[in-house]
Amino acid sequence: MELAEARRRLGEAKEEVEHLGESLDLDALTDQIAANEDEMAHPNFWDDHVAAQKVIDANNDLKNRRDDYLNLTNGVESVETAIELLAEMEDAEMMLELESDLDKLEKDLESYRLAQLLNEPYDKNNAILEIHPGSGGTESADWGENLRRMYTRWAEQHGFKVELMDYHPGDVAGLDSATLRISGHNVYGYLRSERGVHRFVRISPFDSAGRRHTSFVSIDVMPELDDSVEVDINPADVKMDVYRASGAGGQHINKTSSAVRLTHLPTGIVVASQQQRSQFQNKDTAYGMLKAKLYQLEMDKKEAERAKISGDQLENGWGSQIRSYVFHPYRMVKDHRTNFESGNPQAVMDGDLDGFINAYLQWKLAEQNPE
Repeated sequence: MELAEARRRLGEAKEEVEHLGESLDLDALTDQIAANEDEMAHPNFWDDHVAAQKVIDANNDLKNRRDDYLNLTNGVESVETAIELLAEMEDAEMMLELESDLDKLEKDLESYRLAQLLNEPYDKNNAILEIHPGSGGTESADWGENLRRMYTRWAEQHGFKVELMDYHPGDVAGLDSATLRISGHNVYGYLRSERGVHRFVRISPFDSAGRRHTSFVSIDVMPELDDSVEVDINPADVKMDVYRASGAGGQHINKTSSAVRLTHLPTGIVVASQQQRSQFQNKDTAYGMLKAKLYQLEMDKKEAERAKISGDQLENGWGSQIRSYVFHPYRMVKDHRTNFESGNPQAVMDGDLDGFINAYLQWKLAEQNPE
């Protein structure tokens, strides 16, 4: 990389960081953080646990916004210093470090830009992600396992925690269903882009004739809710079954019937948890998952009513794939909502989803605020 190219890239990044700073109002943000911390230090702060937790969560969100922005400004200053030193004295090793720092600055800037698009009430929450293969036998089951790996890779690359809450292996390969809890700041906001049907086209390794197969997997994503969100669940409406837990690959996690499956009789919603050690813990976890599903159901009803009034066409069912992953006869991943595409499907399967997430959030923002 030439020094002139480094200056150009820095100039573009610095201009955007300064623009973001103007819209952030760092002084007001710092004042609000200080006010919240004063409130948290009050002797009666924990008298109302739900209200106290809301203040803590809001303050953590403000601190994350502040710290993320300060990291950007520190990155700009670091690159500026390196460019000034290299202008006075050439150093091949320092030039390599400069290029690495510029790459990191641009990546951090992209992540910050992406986070600013998260404007839904529970975007900052953890996410519960369910994987349900469609008809297609072993091929669809294997596709489901591929998606589980893809989301796990994406989460790990961003420092998020992944827990396998429930897993049912396929008869021959792959999975029959799986539920993941992905924990971290803004996880649900990012992963709500993944909700829908994912279509996969390839030459099947399970077909001895080497024919092309098309498989479908449905992904459902819900925010994990805390006690501040009230969802009324009548225990009489819930059927509970217990069974032995089994993990990915068919290994037994527990030899006792500690796994719990809940069926909400009025809606037919089924959730299950086998990740915890005891039946009681799995029951509590499953009730939390049921709460999230019932909340999502109510939000879907409201969205359907809004769409009915406005005349919008909602995506629904197996006939409306949100994204296609094609490995044959050409190689491409394309999102059918935003038209964003990648010519490197293997990178996508290895967790490179940020371009798709960014395009979706931009698309949703434009949809919510039409000119």
